[in-house]
Amino acid sequence: MIHKEFDVYVLNQAGLSHAADIAVEFDTLLSRLEEIIPPCRELSIVATKLEEACFFAKKALAVQRGTKA
Repeated sequence: MIHKEFDVYVLNQAGLSHAADIAVEFDTLLSRLEEIIPPCRELSIVATKLEEACFFAKKALAVQRGTKA
């Protein structure tokens, strides 16, 4: 038995659509921040943290009932 933290989740069509929506929202946020903040180390960290947050948002979606295949 594998720990639930390392389990694999397969999204159904509705879940894939929601995951794409999440990605678009994070992309929009990063693009808007890039318009305001000049390129710098801190902006790179922001991008990394947004990538991490997007990952966990998608994982949260995947573990919800009705979004797994």
